[in-house]
Amino acid sequence: MSKSKTVYTCSECGASLPKWQGQCPACNAWNTLVESVEEKASPAARFQSLAPAAKLQNLAEIEAREAERIATGIGEFDRALGGGLVAGGVVLIGGDPGIGKSTLLLQALSSLSEAQPVLYVSGEESGEQVALRARRLALDARRLQLLAEINLEKILATLQAEKPRVAVIDSIQTLWSDQLSSAPGSVAQVRECAAQLTRLAKTAGITIVLVGHVTKEGALAGPRVLEHIVDTVLYFEGDTHSSFRLIRAFKNRFGAVNELGVFAMTDRGLKGVSNPSALFLSQHGQAVPGSCVLVTQEGTRPLLVEVQALVDQAHGNPRRLTVGLEAQRLAMLLAVLHRHAGVVCFDQDVFVNAVGGVRISEPAADLAVLMAIISSLKNRPLPEKLIVFGEVGLAGEIRPAPRGQERLKEAAKLGFTRALIPEANRPRQAIPGLEVVAVSRVEEAVEKIRALE
Repeated sequence: MSKSKTVYTCSECGASLPKWQGQCPACNAWNTLVESVEEKASPAARFQSLAPAAKLQNLAEIEAREAERIATGIGEFDRALGGGLVAGGVVLIGGDPGIGKSTLLLQALSSLSEAQPVLYVSGEESGEQVALRARRLALDARRLQLLAEINLEKILATLQAEKPRVAVIDSIQTLWSDQLSSAPGSVAQVRECAAQLTRLAKTAGITIVLVGHVTKEGALAGPRVLEHIVDTVLYFEGDTHSSFRLIRAFKNRFGAVNELGVFAMTDRGLKGVSNPSALFLSQHGQAVPGSCVLVTQEGTRPLLVEVQALVDQAHGNPRRLTVGLEAQRLAMLLAVLHRHAGVVCFDQDVFVNAVGGVRISEPAADLAVLMAIISSLKNRPLPEKLIVFGEVGLAGEIRPAPRGQERLKEAAKLGFTRALIPEANRPRQAIPGLEVVAVSRVEEAVEKIRALE
């Protein structure tokens, strides 16, 4: 509940006095002081600015405009964002410690600072540490403003005074507001700081990028509402022991989700990879059993990934292990392979791996997994220059994959000459240099593969 107190003000000049007086000491007027009650705002009043008054509108009468994009100068980062940053948008980027979040954002701000004002707010590192990183990356930081601060009110005041076009907050878990008594990083502090920064971004048109910590399970730390508040959620993926990094968009109000940006970590920071398919294809001197090339779709980008399978005699209970693919789906595919194609694996250990550390979640990888398993089981390599994609149903049917035409064109561009695909994805016009083998059942796919060998 709100609290009130009695105050005395001059009706002529508005000056405030601690008690009743006959003459106002500010304007020397007599008998002008009035007594009133001042209501002290409750803590909930600070949220009133988050919900400004709005009028009722007809949706058809609202003029929709394309969001203006701000190119960061890093092509793969812009791809993951859906074309670049959006004025007034709020981006949340998370990832394991040391994977390259601060490095990438410092590179992006350095590029952006050449044409517009930017601000880097560091809550975890001192100004000297950030300067050392910029020097190590050989970045031009002459126009890059830095603020080492964790108090939310001071950060908001700086943003309002400086009015940067793009601001990075590294990280949201380190901020605290003096409106709350809880410690930095607590659920209440993270929620409050994110809400206030989002309000400022929308009202002032400042693009704000928030860096978020992740839990040991890989999810963003803090309240789940944090992901609902922001406009875009990006995750860094990849092994910290590898030089390759992936940025995947899990939410984007201004673009497509599941867009993928591929980077290589160098001594001068993160560099975009122009041909990411080469990262996920092993270079074998000759054809080997258990290897199958899949054309997967990551957002709008077709990507070639090598799927490897190893089938070996089980000693005890057979194991089914996957890396980069869904483990539960592997057990289902083995059951379909046995029921509809007569291929028995119940006494075999089955291991499946997606090369390069990429994670594949789309069901279009089913057919490629089955072909790799059959190849390893029979100890016969699949035909050279073959790509495979297609979803496998429980009834043994092979269902089409989205954007099949784009997948085939990407495979042909990279020199592949054969494709085993669902019947529904058969192209209407022949693709030069690519022989298409379309199948509609699992058993038919097994027979076609044997015929191609």
